[in-house]
Amino acid sequence: MKFKVLTAALLAQGLALLCGCASHPHGAYAPQYVSEPTLESSAKFVLLDPGAQKSVTCKEIQETRLQDGRMQVAANLMNLENRRIQVQVNCVFKDAQGFTVEDTPFQNFFLDENALEGIKFVSANDKAQRYTIRVREAR
Repeated sequence: MKFKVLTAALLAQGLALLCGCASHPHGAYAPQYVSEPTLESSAKFVLLDPGAQKSVTCKEIQETRLQDGRMQVAANLMNLENRRIQVQVNCVFKDAQGFTVEDTPFQNFFLDENALEGIKFVSANDKAQRYTIRVREAR
């Protein structure tokens, strides 16, 4: 009798261990590959959320090289709404292959009703070849 109870208990523990291992894998996960590049890897200006997409557009972007080789990017952002809005804007400077060399902090930016306002970013070094200006709704 004791042997049957002990066997049943061991069998139940073994099944619990097997079920636990099967539902909770351990270790590294393989990356998910995408067939086409993301917009952020190819575009010079991106809107990061639906609120920004509804409220802001970019009219012009101007990129120049300073005498010391650093890249300066200026963008004219336009408020598409009839109210004052606050967004956060940053610039990701990239090398020729598209790898990030500098990611500026997001800064708050206020746009009056239907206004067109300019914003500038300057890279910290001369390695920047490309960039992406990113805008998100301020929360």
